[in-house]
Amino acid sequence: MTLDLRASTRELVSRSPYHQELVEFGAWLEAQHYSALAGDLHLRRLAFILPRLACDGHLGGYSADQLEAAFGAEHALRSRFHGFAGTRRAYQRFLSASGRLRVGPPEDRFGELRQGYARYNIELRGLSVSSCYQHAHTVADFLARGLRPGQPLGSLSRVEVERYILLRSKELSRHSLQHTVAHLRAFLRYAHDRGHLPSRLDGLDTPRTYRGELPPRAVPWPMVQVLLASIDRRSKAGWRDYCILHLVAHYGLRPSEVVALRLDSIDWDTEVLHVYQPKTSTELVLPLAQPTLKLLRSYLRHDRLWHGDVHRELFLRARCPHGPLQRYAIGELLEKRAREARLPLFGHTVYRLRHTFAMRLLTRGVGVKAIGDVLGHRSLESTCTYLRLDLAMLRGVALRVPGVSARTGGRHA
Repeated sequence: MTLDLRASTRELVSRSPYHQELVEFGAWLEAQHYSALAGDLHLRRLAFILPRLACDGHLGGYSADQLEAAFGAEHALRSRFHGFAGTRRAYQRFLSASGRLRVGPPEDRFGELRQGYARYNIELRGLSVSSCYQHAHTVADFLARGLRPGQPLGSLSRVEVERYILLRSKELSRHSLQHTVAHLRAFLRYAHDRGHLPSRLDGLDTPRTYRGELPPRAVPWPMVQVLLASIDRRSKAGWRDYCILHLVAHYGLRPSEVVALRLDSIDWDTEVLHVYQPKTSTELVLPLAQPTLKLLRSYLRHDRLWHGDVHRELFLRARCPHGPLQRYAIGELLEKRAREARLPLFGHTVYRLRHTFAMRLLTRGVGVKAIGDVLGHRSLESTCTYLRLDLAMLRGVALRVPGVSARTGGRHA
């Protein structure tokens, strides 16, 4: 272990009866690219907790529940609780990497049913990976919250299904609830056809929605420019966050497409970006403008190349453990940067930048088909949801009605 620890921490580790465990944990932290300060704090906290975990003075394997009980006792201060919770997660990953994390078999009485439904969606219905995931998520939540503890699926009633939909209606918008109801219909129909339900329960009402009923989701382009200009590229992850939001705002990339970018996704010779689209399992080739090429070169020089090439992804985590970004992190960094810039974007998804990109193309005279191709849409209907009514554009095409003049008072001929 070569972590740059404080002298008091080194003495604490050397005097601990669990010296070897702490040394191995420190070496693992270093291999995962934890900073010296973070490693120092994790070692001090673990040295405090290990006597609670040791049985007869010896350490062994532990379950997640045992770790949570040992570390969770430190809850006197909120900051102390969160600090020990972070050490617990790091130590749990260390135990998992060394094969010492005890994982009991999960009790899932509907596991076989859910697995069969997943195979049915893939093999017979031919759904995409993302659609299968959404169906599986809805079904798992329904079986967990829609049924009483220990209730068999065969005793399910229509009232209980409608009660679950009412519960979800308080958590989702009408548009999202439509998808949940569709998922439930398909699952209940499958369960009846396979003999798990004695009667059909898939005749569910769905909330009514109307095309174009929502206001435009695009934000004013000057606000996007203010957001990008507010990012201090000298701050931690500043270059990374600026580059990510630039690509989303100027090229309309999805979060899943951003995190899938690799170092070799940029073709410097032809000045194009190869974008893999997980949603459609296709590749999109986008030409890169000179300002974007200059930005990418600066990002690589000032930030990315310092992290080595162990991971080939273009964007990496700024915090430990070291590794590629997850797609949910793109929305979190947007909220963080919008909050720092004091812009009214907090709580909005990163897809608003995709809508802004689509509306910019529309206002510049680009056709809907071309916009859909750039956004990676398979149908024009999907693209039209991005191009809601723009009142400013509508005023520009308004014409006077000839022969009609406004009068004050009296009757109009």
